[in-house]
Amino acid sequence: MYSYDSLLEECDDKYIEVYERKMKSKGLYSNNIIWINKLLPTYADKLCVLAEEIGHYYTSAGDILDQTKLVNRKQEQLARSWAYEKIVPLSKIVQAHKGNIRNKYELAEFLGVTETFLEHALKRYKEKYGVIVNYGKYTIAFEPLGVQEWLYKNF
Repeated sequence: MYSYDSLLEECDDKYIEVYERKMKSKGLYSNNIIWINKLLPTYADKLCVLAEEIGHYYTSAGDILDQTKLVNRKQEQLARSWAYEKIVPLSKIVQAHKGNIRNKYELAEFLGVTETFLEHALKRYKEKYGVIVNYGKYTIAFEPLGVQEWLYKNF
């Protein structure tokens, strides 16, 4: 599972500098530097914002601040999708199911993310896979959220 500290280590490994300071936005990435708003209220908020900003490192090019341009909105969506798949991978949804986590609040707590981030991740997965996806010997439903394990018997 990822934490804010483990993502900071990943940044260090990639020579991405991370700074926290008061700012109007939640976060910003440019030229291997990430700025995180130090006034974000929770550790989970910081984790989610840092993940998205690292997503920009991997997926974005150029200045995409002007979100009225379609190409910039697409890059923003790519960075967010990267963050969702990094922090809320399907494997963790299955692991949470095995740990008897039964609702979105508990899942967000288990993953260390905000409920809003989790909701957006699940919405993105639904857009990508449809209402359900098969993952190994599991079927994950995104609406309503649930996991079904398929038991195979030899006859």
